[in-house]
Amino acid sequence: MTSRSIENWRKRACEVGPRESLSHRPQKRKFEPLIDGRAEAELVKLACSTPPEGRSRWSLRLLADQLVTLDIVESVCHETVRQTLKKTM
Repeated sequence: MTSRSIENWRKRACEVGPRESLSHRPQKRKFEPLIDGRAEAELVKLACSTPPEGRSRWSLRLLADQLVTLDIVESVCHETVRQTLKKTM
C-alpha cells in the first residue's frame, strides 16, 4: 500500500465511516455491449463460412474488419470478437 492509498482510505473512512469504506462502491458507469444478439449471430455465421480467397482460415482481426465492412457494427476490437466467439462456440 502506498501512502496515497492510505490517505484516500482515511478520507473515505471520515466521510462514510470505517466499515462502509471497506466495502466496494457500486460502479457508476454502465457499458452497453458492442455486439448484440443480431451481430453475434452474424459473427458466428461469418466465422463458420469459408474464409476469403488467399486465406486458409478466419483470423480474429479479419473477422473484426469484416463486421465493420458489412456495417454490422460501427467498430469492434479483435479481443471483443474473441470473447464473443469463446462465449458462443
